[in-house]
Amino acid sequence: MHPVEVADLTVAYHEKPAIWDVDFHAPAGVLLAIVGPNGAGKTTLLKAILGLIQPSAGTVTIFGKPARKQMHRLAYVPQRGSVDWDFPTTVLDVVTMGLYGKLGWFRRPGKKEKQLAMLSLEKVGMAEFASRQISQLSGGQQQRVFLARALVQDADLYLMDEPFIGVDAVTEKAIVELLRELRSRGKTVVVVHHDVQTLKHYFDWVLLLNVRKIALGPAQKVLTTRNLQKTYGGRAAFLNGNA
Repeated sequence: MHPVEVADLTVAYHEKPAIWDVDFHAPAGVLLAIVGPNGAGKTTLLKAILGLIQPSAGTVTIFGKPARKQMHRLAYVPQRGSVDWDFPTTVLDVVTMGLYGKLGWFRRPGKKEKQLAMLSLEKVGMAEFASRQISQLSGGQQQRVFLARALVQDADLYLMDEPFIGVDAVTEKAIVELLRELRSRGKTVVVVHHDVQTLKHYFDWVLLLNVRKIALGPAQKVLTTRNLQKTYGGRAAFLNGNA
C-alpha cells in the first residue's frame, strides 16, 4: 500500500493531453522528485493527485483508498507564484490555516493551535515574523511560511510544487534539511523540482516525466544519460554530466 499511487492517468486541456497514461507510485518514507521540461505535466500531475483537476482517465489512491477520502493525510505546498501575497493576513494566521482541515471551518483556532503554528514557524526559522504581514516578506521567507503551514498539518504525505524556485541559498539549505527531517519521521514527500544537478543530493527517488512517464525509481538508477535524453532531448548532455 503506497502513500500515493496513480494508474493509467490522463489529463487533457482542450483535448490536448497534459499527461498521458501515467503509472506512478511513491514508496513510504522517501523524498521523490518529479522532473521534466516545461510543459511536461509536472504540476498537472500534482493537481490531479489532489483532486484539483479532473482526469480524463485513470485513478489516484492515497494509502490504498480513493484520494478524496484521504485528504486529511496529505499537505500541499503550491508554487509561490500562484498565491495572492497581497491578501491582508499575518504570518501566524497563514500557518494556522493549515489546521482548518482538522478544526473545521466553524471552529476558531485557540491557544493550542497557535502554539502548534508557532512551533512550525520555529522549525523554518520564521517565528520572529509571526505578526508580520505576509506581503512584507521576501520570496524566500514566504516560501518558508508555506512550508510551516504544511508542517503544522502533521501529514503523512507531502506534495510540494517547486519549493526551491526563487529562494536564496540559505533558504534552499533549510528546505533540504526540513525534507530530510520529514523523511526521518517516516513521511513521504513528493516534490516538483527543476534542477537536475541537485537531484542525487536531495532526493532518493525520481520520476522523469514528459507528458508520459519516462522512468521511475531510485535516483542513482534512473538518472542515466539515456533516460535524460528521452526526457529533455538534446539538452541532456549538459544537464547531467555525471550520469
